[in-house]
Amino acid sequence: MPVELTIIAWGMILLLVHIFAAAHVKTKQYGAKWNMGARDESLPPLNPLAGRLARAQANFMETLPIAIVALIGVVVAGRSSEWTVLGGWIWLAARIVYLPLYAVGVPVVRTIIFMASLVGLLMVLRPLLGL
Repeated sequence: MPVELTIIAWGMILLLVHIFAAAHVKTKQYGAKWNMGARDESLPPLNPLAGRLARAQANFMETLPIAIVALIGVVVAGRSSEWTVLGGWIWLAARIVYLPLYAVGVPVVRTIIFMASLVGLLMVLRPLLGL
């Protein structure tokens, strides 16, 4: 199996981590009844940690489709290489590091790590663009 597909699978595990981390902290704030209910009522703003986890999840979900298309694309196009594998691992590793940095509120380093994840994505996309 191509390594790029393994990277996608680990990316899906990371998505589950994002979802459950944000849901856990929201449930701690709003209660189990809220979690199991229709969630129709107006609620107070999320506490800082819950808000950061929700925003980190949204940020991950913004770039995840790009990663999926790029990683599957190089496999389907027969353009997989050491560079696409490296780019995929860089993307995934940076996204793993990004979550706790965002959760604890580290500003500048978090942005640098996000940029590293984009570099990884560009490494995967490059062969698909014929560059």
